[in-house]
Formats: sequence, structure tokens, C-alpha cells
Amino acid sequence: MKKSITYLPSNNKKELNFIVETVLQRLKQTEMIILYGSYARNDYVVYDEKYEFGKRQFYVSDYDLLVVTSGISDGVAIKALDNVEDMYYRRAKDPDRQPPVQFISEDMKKLNKYLNEGRYFYTQIKQEGVVLYDSGNFKLARRRKLSFEEIKQQAQGYFDSKFERGNGFLQTTKLIYDNMRDYQLASFNLHQACENYIYAIRLVFTLENPKQHNLSKLLNSVKKYSDEFIKVFPQDTEEEKRLFNLVKAAYVEGRYNPDFVVTKEDIDALIPKVELLRDITKRICEEKIGEYGEKKINCKL
Repeated sequence: MKKSITYLPSNNKKELNFIVETVLQRLKQTEMIILYGSYARNDYVVYDEKYEFGKRQFYVSDYDLLVVTSGISDGVAIKALDNVEDMYYRRAKDPDRQPPVQFISEDMKKLNKYLNEGRYFYTQIKQEGVVLYDSGNFKLARRRKLSFEEIKQQAQGYFDSKFERGNGFLQTTKLIYDNMRDYQLASFNLHQACENYIYAIRLVFTLENPKQHNLSKLLNSVKKYSDEFIKVFPQDTEEEKRLFNLVKAAYVEGRYNPDFVVTKEDIDALIPKVELLRDITKRICEEKIGEYGEKKINCKL
């Protein structure tokens, strides 16, 4: 892996240095921090603006960062990295143009296990990544290169599991809606349907499990795979923002807060949105799995 980001503009280097320093302050068990994705490949987008679906849309490439730890739970790492994100975004002078930061965290032993197994997502990180910090306490295992046949099989298995699980939560929502009139519980099931559809996308495109329940972060992590996600939760009006925040909050509030207000009209408005997310998920995942199949065939020629 590369060990220098000298090719990046000074502002990007300053932002990444701030992130690394803050991670090390907040998460003492950090062993490595690896930049991957577009900023590692040097094909990032600084800022792109266009009109899609009648609305102005803009795109800025993310800082994709793998934080490797040892001796702590996933929950502790995620909480610390959430705090780092908050500190990073509070520094923004121009939020529309500031690169979003996307963290994933893995235990060192698990990461080396995944590399030995040839997990596509992690082998790609090792191939293209840039090491921003290394404690020197561990070495990464050698990556086993998967064939596209293996990648296709893994992606298909992940898709079948998560997509059907999402469908199950959506069907349960409709049963609760029709028979129980428990709109709070229905909102929780809609959240779970969204979560599993997005998990399906992440797993098909990267073979990586996001370990995340925050719908804002989950949607942000897959927006690069289709421009159509803006149509699911556009958030271009106060009502659209309210509906998204409702289903986002339902993961906790829909189960545990008796004062969480969800109406029949809310569920009526949310179900078509989740159905649209389902349809987009099915289409782009099947297309990606098909691409793996084509690569498998081409590799044999």
C-alpha cells in the first residue's frame, strides 16, 4: 500500500490530518488508519453540480477511511468515530463542498481473517489504499485474490439474504398496518426494511457489512451507486424532512418511546417510498451481480 498523500491538494491534506489526529485522540486502540476509494485512487470529484429530477443536485467525493483497532468492541469504536465525524463537520466553512467522511472500523484479527479469505472489499482496500497511520504493532495478512466467480457467488448470497429480509419487514409493516393499527411498530419495521435494502446494496457492491443503523449515513454511503436515491427521500420540503426524520428515529423511538407519534397518514406516505427503495435496490444489485458474471466470462476468454 501507498504511504503518502503528497499528491493531494493542501486543503485535503489538512482535513485528512485533522481526521487522523482526532481519531487517535478519541480512539486510543487505533492500530491503522487507511484511506481508500476515490481519494486513494486519485480520481475523486471536488465538486459537481447538475439538475436531476427537477432539483439541483451536487456531488462531492467522500473521504473513505478504514480504522483498524485491537482489543475493543465494535460499539465503542463506532461511538468514538461518530464523535470524530461531529467534530469534523463542525469545522466546515462550506458544507456543500466539504468532502463527507465515511468511516468503517474493523478489529485487526478480523481484518486479517477477511484478507486471508479473500473478501473482495478488504483485498481492494489493501491493493489501492494509502496508510495514513500505522502503530507498527501489527502487519496486514497477504490478500488472497478472489475470482469473479467467487465474488459473484458471495454477492448473490448477500443479496438474497438481505433483500428477502427487507421484503419481510415491509410485508410485516403492511400486516401491522392492516390488522393491528400499531403505527409506531409499523414505522420501526419500515426502518428495518430500509436498513436491509441498503445493506444489500453495500454488500453486493463491496462485500462489506456497514454495521450501521443511522439511515442518513447508510443512504449517504450508497448514493454513489444510483442517482435515483434522491427520489426516495428527497427532503426538499419541510414535510419530506419530517417524514425522513420520522422513519430515521423509528429504530429506537418506534419500539421504546410510548410518546412517539406516528399517524396512519405517515405510514401511507412512507410505504411507497420504501417500495421505491426496494425496486431501486433490486435493479442495481441485479445489474452489478450481472457485471461480475460478465467479468468472469471475459477472464476466461
